[in-house]
Amino acid sequence: MPSLLKASIGQFSDRGRKETNQDFHGIHIPKEPQLSSKGIAIALADGISSSDVSQVASQAAVAGFLADYFCTSEAWSVKKSVQQVLKATNSWLYSQTQRSQYRYDKDRGYVCTLSALVLKSNTAHIFHVGDSRIYRLRENSLEQLTQDHRFWISRDKSYLSRALGINPYLECDYQVMPVDKGDMFLLVTDGVYEFTDSDYIIRMINEFGDDLDKAAKAIVEEAYERGSADNLTIQIVRVDELPSQESNEFYQQINELPLPPMLDAGAVFEGYKIIREVHASSRSHVYLAVDSETNALLILKIPSIDQQGDLAYLERFMMEEWIARRIHSAHVVKPYLQNRKRNYLYIVTEYVEGQTLTQWMIDHPKPELNTVRGIIQQIAKGLQAFHRMEMLHQDLRPENIMIDGTGTVKIIDFGSTIVAGILEIATPIERVNLLGTAQYTAPEYFLGENGSPGSDIFSLGVIAYQMLTGKLPYGARVARTKTRAEQRKLRYDSIGNTDRLFPVWVDEAIRKAVHPDPLKRYEALSEFAFDLHQPNRAFLNRTRPPLLERDPLAFWKGLSFALAVIVIFLLSNSHTVK
Repeated sequence: MPSLLKASIGQFSDRGRKETNQDFHGIHIPKEPQLSSKGIAIALADGISSSDVSQVASQAAVAGFLADYFCTSEAWSVKKSVQQVLKATNSWLYSQTQRSQYRYDKDRGYVCTLSALVLKSNTAHIFHVGDSRIYRLRENSLEQLTQDHRFWISRDKSYLSRALGINPYLECDYQVMPVDKGDMFLLVTDGVYEFTDSDYIIRMINEFGDDLDKAAKAIVEEAYERGSADNLTIQIVRVDELPSQESNEFYQQINELPLPPMLDAGAVFEGYKIIREVHASSRSHVYLAVDSETNALLILKIPSIDQQGDLAYLERFMMEEWIARRIHSAHVVKPYLQNRKRNYLYIVTEYVEGQTLTQWMIDHPKPELNTVRGIIQQIAKGLQAFHRMEMLHQDLRPENIMIDGTGTVKIIDFGSTIVAGILEIATPIERVNLLGTAQYTAPEYFLGENGSPGSDIFSLGVIAYQMLTGKLPYGARVARTKTRAEQRKLRYDSIGNTDRLFPVWVDEAIRKAVHPDPLKRYEALSEFAFDLHQPNRAFLNRTRPPLLERDPLAFWKGLSFALAVIVIFLLSNSHTVK
């Protein structure tokens, strides 16, 4: 049986010589499937001593982090998930101070430090703001992993330069590192680390290795005996087992479920009656089917028998349904939810009655500009749903876009989509980032670079260009470029070079969307869709006629005024010299 991530925990906290314990700490070890998809989360916060309410901040920070992190999307990377949670927590703490009597004295407000650790798969993700610390203990060597955000005014006086709740915007350190079995991580407040040494900490952990709570308590008591006047908190995390690569959800499905047989019209398969084959290729077969229980029409997709040995393809195949279940958009095809046990590898989605954008363009060779705008805007909304989930579609093309009888546009194929949260999970499958269809693929992919939301914007820009002109903006030249220098030589063929008339600013919007350099494209899909409907301000400023042409009288008045000012200045200077 594949092993899962396992960790032993030891924790201890004490108010020490203070009346109130302003530290707060916690840990959450979820069960499967969240253990694999989100990992184990540990957090520690330390309230500032100048505040009477900082213990509220500490508790809110830790409790909120441990609860909200596991509510974020499984598709999100650990980094995005934690940063979104901490930004929200920081805003709440800051607003509490702003609404309190401490509004003009932030050192007495809802402020605390935070150090957090997420163990996911075989990787440690570390988040830190303030002067609590995270250490790693490996082979009896204690290494400090975080840097204190403290500004020293003098040898005896300092203040926190960064903390949760101290400013409206949060600046949080982040680092990632591989984990080995037996690694130990220590989260400690300054009341502990300033009054203990590494030799004592290591000795206590070795002595109480079977009971890390005792080790934590012994370390806190030693810091107290050595004169610590602060609250004292320590958490010890030991990695006992790392998940085997075979524990990957999709790898298990691939190994447990066989490929289905070829299906013919009229066949009954897993409770679905096959109506007809919709599409077939060397990679998959797509059927129109009806659910025998509900009589609902649906699309059933099975992998080709030729792909039986291609584990990377089969993983991507199973990912399609996983993705569909997590994206909620009227412009992305929905999964068909079923309650029956699955005995084969296949996916089921809603049936979209209509035509592909490829066929639509054949039927509408010269569509109205407003019609094209509407279709592009709907596709953009579908892509936005991917991007919000940290997913890149990577294979946007007319064949993967459906238009139903009401004119609603839906993205229907996710075979090349990459998901940030899934890429963090170890797998024995060698993942290959496949290119999409060459004519619509962004130039950076041909250089072996990773994609970005701008890569999907490029594909959408190519589709917009093709709908208006029936051609591609660079022909087939993009796929032949193998260096950045070659890509800089690509020349965009303006949509004005056709027998149809379009506003120049529409051409400028598409030109920017399909720029060979991803840094010079739109940053957001909404900007591209907006600029297709009205001129971009930068374009208007660039193309605006000079003042002399727009208003000669105003030009000469302004010039005369400027000359008069110069003459007065020169005359006053000449009198001064005399």
